[in-house]
Amino acid sequence: MLRTYPMREADLLVTLFTRVEGKVRGVARSAKKSKRRFGGALEPMTHVRAFYDVRERQELVRLDACEVLASPLAREVGYARAVGLAHLAELLDELLPDHEGNDAIFRLTLSVLQVMTNDNIWMPVTYFDLWLTRLTGFLPELTECVVCGRELNADRAYFHALADGMMCAEDKRLASSELSNESRLLAAQMFRAPVETFAETPWPKALGMDLRKFLMQILQRHIEKKLVTAGMLEKGSF
Repeated sequence: MLRTYPMREADLLVTLFTRVEGKVRGVARSAKKSKRRFGGALEPMTHVRAFYDVRERQELVRLDACEVLASPLAREVGYARAVGLAHLAELLDELLPDHEGNDAIFRLTLSVLQVMTNDNIWMPVTYFDLWLTRLTGFLPELTECVVCGRELNADRAYFHALADGMMCAEDKRLASSELSNESRLLAAQMFRAPVETFAETPWPKALGMDLRKFLMQILQRHIEKKLVTAGMLEKGSF
């Protein structure tokens, strides 16, 4: 479950990310009144088994009922975790096209939700943003300069909000930001291991902050808008 919006007196407009059909939008009739059919199933990032009816020549499906498989509300939701969950939902809603299945992104989402169980959100958020950028095909090569083709290795590397890749010190643009070698090595480690591998690693906000900034610039450039949760994460002191 990604998002819900009020629609008429008792209905809700619902956005789902499904394993087979990708992102689906529909109407949950009388959802504000029927606890039996929906209960807490419409909360963002709840994993559900959804029963819906697809009608010919109608963009919206009719959502009849949901069975909760896993809910973030099974644990206490603090402010930081609420922001983290909203961030995942916003990215999926903004980035993914309607009715285009993506099993890899679906599995990524489930695995990250399984480790985002408290307010220590920086590792799962970093992992999700990195892999989502890669799986959508937006992530450039991190080991070479996009301008001259030189291998960066342990050399200093830079990125710019209007550039598509990494740049060496000689080719960087004015007002570029640096992506540390530590963060590039961290990204390489995350590409080689499942998210559970990093679950016990202390992860303050400062760790990978430049990597998250780099990824957000890429994603926001492709969706051509600012993500609300990106600003909330940037300002967060959790």
